[in-house]
Amino acid sequence: MKPTILIAALAVVLTGCGTTRIGRILNEPGRYQNRSVTVEGRVTTAYGANIPGLNIPGVYQVEDGTGKIYVLSTQGVPTRDARVRVKGTVTPGLNVGGRSFGTAIRARDMDIRY
Repeated sequence: MKPTILIAALAVVLTGCGTTRIGRILNEPGRYQNRSVTVEGRVTTAYGANIPGLNIPGVYQVEDGTGKIYVLSTQGVPTRDARVRVKGTVTPGLNVGGRSFGTAIRARDMDIRY
């Protein structure tokens, strides 16, 4: 194996396979605003309802040990306690139906991992 391939593979392993810790996003929301991220964790709450005007069927919250963040889903809502890996774009302060969700992730892709 070429040294550059080995170094690239090692970098992916050491950085958590491309995941971003939720605590980092919440501590530096300006740095991540409108940027693509991948987070992984456990679903703590889930609201499965079509939210008018946002074209999303629901919202759920993911916790990874460093913090909790809401995810705006276009692909359905996982069950509570499911382990998920979510790819999406960080969205600054969001208000839905009079409820503030603060910094959130607008999901593009989700994998459920049990």
